[in-house]
Amino acid sequence: MKYERLGGSGLQVSQLGLGTNAFGKRADQAASTAVLHTALDNGINFIDTANIYAGTESERIIGEALTGRRHEAVLATKAGLVRSPGPGGSGSSRFHIMRELEESLRRLKTDYVDLYQIHTFDPHTPLEETLRTLDDMVSSGKVRYIGASNYAAWELVKALGISERMGYERYVSLQCSYSLADRTPERELVPACLDQGVGIIPYFPLAGGILTGKYSAGKEAPTGSRADTDPNFARFLTGERIALGHETAAVAAELETSPVALSLAWLMSRPAVSTVIVGATRAEQLEESLKGVSLDLSAETLDNLNAVSRSFIHCEPFAVYRLPE
Repeated sequence: MKYERLGGSGLQVSQLGLGTNAFGKRADQAASTAVLHTALDNGINFIDTANIYAGTESERIIGEALTGRRHEAVLATKAGLVRSPGPGGSGSSRFHIMRELEESLRRLKTDYVDLYQIHTFDPHTPLEETLRTLDDMVSSGKVRYIGASNYAAWELVKALGISERMGYERYVSLQCSYSLADRTPERELVPACLDQGVGIIPYFPLAGGILTGKYSAGKEAPTGSRADTDPNFARFLTGERIALGHETAAVAAELETSPVALSLAWLMSRPAVSTVIVGATRAEQLEESLKGVSLDLSAETLDNLNAVSRSFIHCEPFAVYRLPE
């Protein structure tokens, strides 16, 4: 495994990280535990979850699975999206995130998290309140580092400016959708993160499986695929994205590798990217993703991939999660 610093911090994270959105939902406890242990056994130390994944089951399963192995993991969780209806049930107010951190720690069976992330920008809470609360969490020892997710570039830079002015802990990372099928972060987020020393943590690196080339226009989705199990996913299956999936698969075939490994290797080569989150419901899926870490891409291959995906710089993001205004 190869490791990178998370942004400008001293925290070292594996280039490939494990996303656990499927734990407790598309993967039961036994399968999830097997995936997590396979990740740790192969040097993946970055484990990413959230307080709302599969209700709260993802965190609970991880807490059980890390028994005796907590020291091997850089454990990251999030709060801020809707946890419960009504006042105080979402957002990044002191009231909400202090309560959610305590509940996450209990489910994760740990007394600290390595990276605590605000899941999305909260337009209803002053950033000063959020950042002061996160600073207190670090001072208490319950949080090691702080990060943001689904922030626009201006929101991130504003937060960093407040932290600098007030002497608060600063965000060291930013999670966003980023892949060959979604290069929109390159317009503003990537330059901002490079300038400010913030590490990017891409999610949806395979565009929900589209970049594997398994989808075809006018044909039924493969059995067991995301589009098969989640009817709402069909909205992502545009002709342009499906074509990109086939082009990616063709390049991978020429290199005698898989489109999964190729797509991940391209993303790991991008400026500001610290670790790439991949999900898995079976250990075998994770083993395929691991091949991307050792895949060295030539300048010609990188140029080819950049060319076929260039139109996805100036398009709508593949995914972004926000609170209602």
